[in-house]
Amino acid sequence: MSTVQVIRVAAGDTVEVSGRRVGDHARLGEIVSVCGDDAHPHYLVHWEDGHESVLYPGEATTIRPNYRVASAD
Repeated sequence: MSTVQVIRVAAGDTVEVSGRRVGDHARLGEIVSVCGDDAHPHYLVHWEDGHESVLYPGEATTIRPNYRVASAD
């Protein structure tokens, strides 16, 4: 039996894709928008080098939530 962990991805979250080969640097970016449905998620990402692309997450993808603090208005 396997357990699947579901995370909620939102615009503003950070995405990291590790390098494909030894010595390659990881790519970092910010999720601009969440596309697709839960069965086939993909994201529009603004990468740190200034480019934007659509990312279909895979094994080498890590998403870190951007925790937002609610204002006390």
